[in-house]
Amino acid sequence: MDRGIGFEAVFLDPVGQTVQQRWADAAMTMPFEELPPVSAFPVIPGRRWGPGLWWSATTGRHVAAGSNAMRTQLMVLDRDPDVAGLAGRPVRLLWRDERGRVRSWVPQLFARYRDGTGLLADCPSHPDAGGERAVKAAEAVRAACEETGWTYRRLAPLDGVLAANLKWLAGYRHPRNAGRPGLTHAVVEAFARPRPLIEGAEAAGDPLEILPSVFHALWHGRVTADLEVALHDRVLVGPPGWSGPGKAGGVW
Repeated sequence: MDRGIGFEAVFLDPVGQTVQQRWADAAMTMPFEELPPVSAFPVIPGRRWGPGLWWSATTGRHVAAGSNAMRTQLMVLDRDPDVAGLAGRPVRLLWRDERGRVRSWVPQLFARYRDGTGLLADCPSHPDAGGERAVKAAEAVRAACEETGWTYRRLAPLDGVLAANLKWLAGYRHPRNAGRPGLTHAVVEAFARPRPLIEGAEAAGDPLEILPSVFHALWHGRVTADLEVALHDRVLVGPPGWSGPGKAGGVW
């Protein structure tokens, strides 16, 4: 890659018009987290999961997602308190390789951090996904991000247990699952010290009413548990910043 040529960015402006601009200028001025996909996610016949939308608890808006692997990574970023915005495929990067040929790549995911910096990422379903072209594109996009103080990553797939736990908690991410006024406070108080999930729920009230609020609080980090073990009725739940080993019990 000839870095002396520089990078260009292609994106859709707020009214849907295609814009091509010097990458460094676009990165500093464009709110990529608010832009639509610059191109549609491909639909691949035979795959169980296809393109769709993820409702973000961080922004209260939908984010375009192209695969199950990407949705899983969106879950991780949506729970990150340092993330302020998310978007799917909002920008295409252009550059010239060492032979002068124009190359391009559309990273799958953009995240805006609260300090104003950005993350461009791809979400491969396995480490070798995309082949040599993806590897070379990753090198180029990483170099472009370094120029602007941003980060590029190929996000590794999550462990199966962690992914399953996040998917479960994601079902409770919407504010409606916080329950009636005061219920979140009662949940936080119930788990001010680590205790089994079901015991804390019973201490706060009727488990049928309390458990959705507990899962909502777990998603948002108001209470915490070890998500590396399967969630179950006796898993230990505690205050923010605490994490402990799971205990044997029935899996949810």
